[in-house]
Parts: sequence; C-alpha cells; structure tokens
Amino acid sequence: MPDPSLSAAIAEAYASAPAGEVVIHTLEFRHPSFTTPLRVVRDKQDITATLEASAPIDPSTAVTFIAFAFDLELPDVTTGPSPELLITIDNVSREVLVYMDQAANSSDLIEVTYRPYLASDLSSPQMDPPLTMVVRDVEADIFSITARCGFGDFANKPFPRDVYDLTRFPGLLTI
Repeated sequence: MPDPSLSAAIAEAYASAPAGEVVIHTLEFRHPSFTTPLRVVRDKQDITATLEASAPIDPSTAVTFIAFAFDLELPDVTTGPSPELLITIDNVSREVLVYMDQAANSSDLIEVTYRPYLASDLSSPQMDPPLTMVVRDVEADIFSITARCGFGDFANKPFPRDVYDLTRFPGLLTI
C-alpha cells in the first residue's frame, strides 16, 4: 500500500532508483533543554534544506543539517504492535554528547523528526508530514550510541484531551 505522506518524486526514486537521484536522510533532535535543535544529515558534507510549513521550530525556513555518520532503521508498521525507529551513531562527537548530557538530566523526552530529501530538490522534505517520534531508550558504549524511538505514550493521555472547566467554558455553569 503506498504511503500518502511521500511525495511523488521520492516514491518514483524509491521505485525506479534512477542513477542521478540520491535520497538524503536527515534527523532533527528537539528537547526543552536544547537552545537549538540538533540537525544532522547522513552525508559527508553539511546541507542547507528548507523545512516544511508545519515544522515545530523554524517552519518554512532554510536550515543547516550537520554532516554526521549515523545509521537508521525505519519502523516497519506491519510487524509488531509498536513500530520503532532505531538510530545508531558511531564515533560520537563532543557536539552530540553535550546535547545528550543536557537531555539526560531532564525528565522531558527527546523528540526526533526524520525528513528525507532528494539531492535534486532541497526546497522541502519529500515526506509531509515527516515522521516524528520520541526517544524511548538510549544505550551507549565507547564506540557508539543507539537510540530506540517510538510513538508517544497514547495509553496515558487523558481522553477527551480538552478539560472542560468553568474558566474556559463558562456556559457549563448551571444555576
């Protein structure tokens, strides 16, 4: 079944794999303790690409993604009840460690957004809306950091989401 969030251009690139077309994988890490999001690209050089209009930070803005060596396994929604995005970062630099240390001392979750771009078109991500997940588990050793990302904890969200109180809904007052 086709993914409706993918653009026609990237769907064609995935299907036919033309020789001159390269899919560029980017990640954006956000956390309340970060002064700016950590944006990385799986490439040997930095790229400047434009974010989607619905981006939580810097919407419709051209931003720089820092070249970084990482591997990722996209979630397979057909297997298991809770799909996971697996990110492995080798030879972790001090830049990333500073961000991780800030997040480790907080109870807030790190959000991760995956955006694929085409090398021929950096004007917007080729997936809209992009895949956004939260980091659930981090494992680190002297060689790499592995993060398991999943969707939010929907089971513990209040339902209905809005709280109907007299402050916001004075019409609820019965006399």
